[in-house]
Amino acid sequence: MTDSAIRHTAFGDGTPLVLIHGYTVDHHVLLPLEPAFADRPGWRRLYLDLPGHGASPRLPGPTSATALAEAVFEWIDAELGDRPFAVVGQSFGGQLARAVTARYGEQVLGSALLVPVVRWGDDRSLPGETVLERDEELLDRLPAADRELFGCVMARLDKPRWELFERYVLPGRRAHDEAAAAELETDFLLPHWPEHQAPVHRGRHLLVTTRQDALVGWRDQLALLDHYPRMAATVLDAAGHNPQVECAETVRGLVGHWLDGLARPYWS
Repeated sequence: MTDSAIRHTAFGDGTPLVLIHGYTVDHHVLLPLEPAFADRPGWRRLYLDLPGHGASPRLPGPTSATALAEAVFEWIDAELGDRPFAVVGQSFGGQLARAVTARYGEQVLGSALLVPVVRWGDDRSLPGETVLERDEELLDRLPAADRELFGCVMARLDKPRWELFERYVLPGRRAHDEAAAAELETDFLLPHWPEHQAPVHRGRHLLVTTRQDALVGWRDQLALLDHYPRMAATVLDAAGHNPQVECAETVRGLVGHWLDGLARPYWS
């Protein structure tokens, strides 16, 4: 593994903030968070493209949750060394962010977990109703694959949400390595909850889930509160699996409050 296995997009200067996207998307899906930094200087945002996603090539060996976690660890070691940093993880990237916190301990200032993967497959607790509005005329015009994904990750299937989906979700969806994604789907969870392998982490943490999340739900994620004594949790209504896209202003407010509460080294 080399430090070129993961490409990243950087903005700003200061304390590193590593942002990790989910499955079969890329860093674009987290870019709606950027306005939160307009009046918060001092953060260097490092948006990763995981191997096999976005601009990053797939791993030379099999793709699994463990392999991607190791790739992220190697990238952090090469890029950040022993500098304190914070981490944001969305969906599958939330599982990796939890692993990063467990691995680096007090070097991690805190984490923001947006609809993180906690359980998968039949073990998931999912809500019954996940689509609140449908624009059938719009949906009829969409390619079948786009329509299906749109319906899985958004709660309101209308033109404004489609435009957001097209801008922030589809670029990564169209760029991912399909063979690597198929491998990952069969080995999607880390062998153990990262929290079970590490001491309690006392940094500031944020958990954002949604009532209409058809992929990871919201009930399973609340178990994370037992492992992070200073974790704030929010369950949003009227949003699906991409709340940072679908209700960006609300999520930016939550992330901004979390950022403001992080203790940072004086030299950042």
